Parts: sequence; structure tokens; C-alpha cells
Amino acid sequence: MSSIGIDAVEIWSGKLELELTTTFADEKGDDPEKYADGLGLHASSLPDAYEDIVTMGANAAHRLMEREGITPDDVGRIDVATESSFDNSKPVSTYIAGCLEEVYDGDFHHANKGERKFACIAGTQSLDDAYNWIRAGRNRGRAALVVATDTALYERGDPGEATQGAGAIAMLVDEDPSLVELSAAQGYGSADETDFLKPNQQFPSVDGKRSVQVYLDRMLEAGQQLEAQTASVHPTDFAYIPFHTPFPGMVRKVALLGFRHTVRGTEMEDALADDIGFQPREAEFDDRDAYETAIREYMDELRETDAYEAWYADRIEPTLALSREVGNWYTGSVHVARVSALLDAHSAGEDLAGDRLLVGSYGSGAQAEMHAETVMDGWQDAIREVTIDDQIANRYELSFDEYESIHDVHNYEKDVPRTRFTTPSAEFVFDGWGPMGERQYRFVE
Repeated sequence: MSSIGIDAVEIWSGKLELELTTTFADEKGDDPEKYADGLGLHASSLPDAYEDIVTMGANAAHRLMEREGITPDDVGRIDVATESSFDNSKPVSTYIAGCLEEVYDGDFHHANKGERKFACIAGTQSLDDAYNWIRAGRNRGRAALVVATDTALYERGDPGEATQGAGAIAMLVDEDPSLVELSAAQGYGSADETDFLKPNQQFPSVDGKRSVQVYLDRMLEAGQQLEAQTASVHPTDFAYIPFHTPFPGMVRKVALLGFRHTVRGTEMEDALADDIGFQPREAEFDDRDAYETAIREYMDELRETDAYEAWYADRIEPTLALSREVGNWYTGSVHVARVSALLDAHSAGEDLAGDRLLVGSYGSGAQAEMHAETVMDGWQDAIREVTIDDQIANRYELSFDEYESIHDVHNYEKDVPRTRFTTPSAEFVFDGWGPMGERQYRFVE
């Protein structure tokens, strides 16, 4: 069977910018390094008054379809991943399809449509669904359109407020892809957790400390399960390792954990032992607490080694460049990290064709998935058309008062004037509510 993977990708960022190291830090009376170094964030993208998860998803999909010459008849499946949905019955995919039908002669009546929910991992689950649909031969020559779209907003004053973000990523999944081929091998780590949830509420309830640990535990389980399928996973096997990035500081933790685990028993551990000794083994200790203390001390030393710093700089740091400027996009986060890495490689003139990526996805509640992807020969042409850098450069920079006003606009419990800060052009916009409370949209030339 021919290969299956991501053929093309496009991103749509919220049009507003909240500077964290200046505007936000000044208002909160914080040291800017709390955000730039601690969280690893510089700014967040937020939606203007006429933007929401439908407009951002539809605009990303439209831009992708126009660039690739795709028509509705070429698409047999539309899956939308989001944890920002506003309807408990009607899926966001139907709204996005309706938007696209405004600008194309054809329609998507033939296409299967759905909405995936499992916190931030739903975007990857939607990719899996599209992959399986094509592999089963049910696509009948058509491609799948996967859209991950979210407004990752917290209540004002919440500890997670600085990690906010809003945007969408559209991915065309097809046979013989131009960007990356998806692997059939997957590792999972899944458990019933309440680290982050929204029980009938817009803004999340978060146990921050627990959430970090659950993220690390599930990622380790997923990596171990993937290793069991592929014999071994070595830290130098992959050109880049995009992880789910709620904020770059979280990735620093999981990257160190992953490096420590995958060098165990390898020649890299032998080389590191000259400086920091061998990793503690649990069998060497009388109790679990003593072992975990020894592991933490070892990892503190491992973090400072030249070998780890070089590996992190080459394989992890490039995946974080976009996240530092746009914040957390929930279901789109790990897919933004992939794009960030590929854009970095393209800018540096690297030839990645045939190289592999290791993608680590996560969703609170909780589940992690790890799988490998192979970069295809046409990746440079496929990635160079992505316009996210221009979008970031052209965002409207909010004052703190303006930020508070736009946050109120997107708070479902508030009815406030929808003052916009930018002027829409050649894009879909929110256009009010219909007679049944449904959201309405139109295309602005």
C-alpha cells in the first residue's frame, strides 16, 4: 500500500498579540524572566472580536485548499479537534464546511464530518482517524481534512493565564504525502485523571502541580510502549522531537525525562558516566523514595552536561520557536511544534528527506501518544508556503485594558460590545447569532 501522511499544512493565528514580558509582566508587577525564562513564552496570540474557533479553522482550511488547488470534491472527510466547542450536539466541522461552501462552487455533502474531544491530544487522534480511514480503503481516492482549532483562554487572574493562545492548524491527510509519512506504530499512556478539566464550564479547572506530573507519567508510558513495538528508541534516531507544548517550560521537563530514559543502557550513558556516573537502578535501593531522590539528583546533573545541552539545542529547541510567540493552542499545540521544527530546518537549508520525527502528543484527563514520522522528499515545497511568520509579525499589539476587553468578548457568560481592533480582509468572520442561537458566519472580501 502507498504511504499515508500529511500532504500539506496551514496555520491561522489569532490576530491580536499580548506581550507577556512587557505588557502582562508590567501589569502583574512580575519580573519579565518569569515568562521569558520560566514559562519560555514571549507573547500570546488572541482572537479579535470577529474571530472564533470556526473562523480560524475555516480560514486555515481555505488558505490550504486555495494554495494546493483542492476542491470540495477532493475531500471525503472533515474532522475537527477542539476543546473549545460551543455546542454539545452540532460539530464544529459542519460550521467549517458551511463556511467553505460559501466560497466554492461545490459542496461537502458527500463528506463524513466529526468532532474529536480528548483535551489537547484530540488533534493527533483526528490524524489517526484519517490515517485509518485511508488505510482501510474507505476514502475512495479522496483526502481527509483535519483541523485543530482552539481558544485556550483562562479566567483572568488564573495561574495559567499567561499560557493562553488562540489559533488553528489545518492538515491535509492523503496517500503519497509531500510533508511527512505517518507510522503505523504507536505507543500510548492513558489513565483516568482529573489534572485539567472543564465540567460544563468554559474556563478550565487545573491542578497545576499534578498536571505536570501526569503529563510526564503518561509520556513515559507512551514512550515505553512505543519502544516495545520498535525494539528501541535512541535519542539520536530523530532529527526533531515535537512534544505537546502547553508552554516551553513543560517541554524542558519531558525532554530531560525522555533523554534520561532512552540513553539508559547505551553507549551514551557509558560516556556520560565519566562525568556524572551511571543512572541509578531501582534494584539498588531498599525503597522507592530513596530511588526517586537519586534519580532526581542524577537528572539535575544530566541537565548540565554538554551532551544533553547539545541534543536539546538541536532536536528540541527548534520545535518551540512558534509556541514562544503564540502560546498554547490546545489541540493544535504539538502540530504547531512540528511546523516550527520544519520551518527552522527549511530556513537553515537542511535536507531532512528520509529523516524521522518523534511526535509526543498529550491530552489531560489523561492520555499521551508517541509515534514516528518520516520526512518526505517534497517537504521543502510543502513547508515554505506556510505563512505563520508573517501573521505573527502583523498582529495588533494589545494594551492591558484592551486585553481585558477582548477577554470579556470571548467570555460566554458576558454580553459586552464586540469592539474589534483589526479589519478583516479575504477571510471568514463571525456574524452574530441566528434564531436558534446558532452562530453565523460570512466571508469578507
